[in-house]
Amino acid sequence: MLAILAVFLVNNVLGVSFGLPGAPAALAGGGGLAWLQLALYPAAIAAGALLVFRSNGRTLRQDARLIHNFNLYLIRACFWAVLLVGLVDAFIAFLRVENVLPGMIGQDAALQLGRGQFVGPWIHMPLVVAGFVIALFSRTLGFTWLALLIVVAELTIVITRFVLSYEQALMGDLVRYWYAALFLFASAYTLFEDGHVRVDVLYSGFGPTLKGLVNAFGSIVLGASTCWVIIYIGLDGHHSIINSPVANFEVSQSGPAGMYVKYQMAAFLGIFAVTMLIQFVSYFLEAVADFRGEPGHQDHQPVTA
Repeated sequence: MLAILAVFLVNNVLGVSFGLPGAPAALAGGGGLAWLQLALYPAAIAAGALLVFRSNGRTLRQDARLIHNFNLYLIRACFWAVLLVGLVDAFIAFLRVENVLPGMIGQDAALQLGRGQFVGPWIHMPLVVAGFVIALFSRTLGFTWLALLIVVAELTIVITRFVLSYEQALMGDLVRYWYAALFLFASAYTLFEDGHVRVDVLYSGFGPTLKGLVNAFGSIVLGASTCWVIIYIGLDGHHSIINSPVANFEVSQSGPAGMYVKYQMAAFLGIFAVTMLIQFVSYFLEAVADFRGEPGHQDHQPVTA
């Protein structure tokens, strides 16, 4: 499943960014490039199978931990990316709203910073790359700090609105941007901690073996399938609900008065589905290990209702 996910995401980038026909086009006479994209799927599955056979000395829990740690890196990187992009883009938006940019950097550069197609690739993308680099050396997930920053940003809105009678669209944009990131990025780690609310009628009375069976079944049939629906619909071609705003660096209706991060908020849905799918695979391996009675079970206390 992880191999198929990787190929699907690579093919999506190749199709949207470079105009390649895509794997489905191979069955409709799409040519050699389409067949090459289609061939990536069995190649990735074979590579995944080879990896499994060559690492048969590892336990299921060790594999689950490796997958979880990789997912943690993705989540850390996304946290640092939204932190850097949020601060920098809000600062640029403030200068743009107050018409300070022309005097600082000249009229031509100020006009460029008023275009989402310039700000996205030339300002945001380097900051996103910096976030992934920082995540290699940082071990904090940043959820606590992000929640604190949201409170600070909202408090700033209250003070400036009711004390200074000053408010700009960018201030609300920043709160929504960070708030969306907090909940969507933290979902996968919450699954690892068994922190999502579980509507429990029978589960708490099950033994470890039966709990493992239920969790394994639910991870694939309910969890992973839902993630795949989001990924497939959201990344289904140039005009899909995630690809379209991201490819066009879409901005909000407030335009130059707000932040230019709307396209990233669309991408958050894809990040949520991808990180949750990766975590469900890890969760599945842990559940199968519980079903088989393997040692090393970590007993998280689920939130039940």
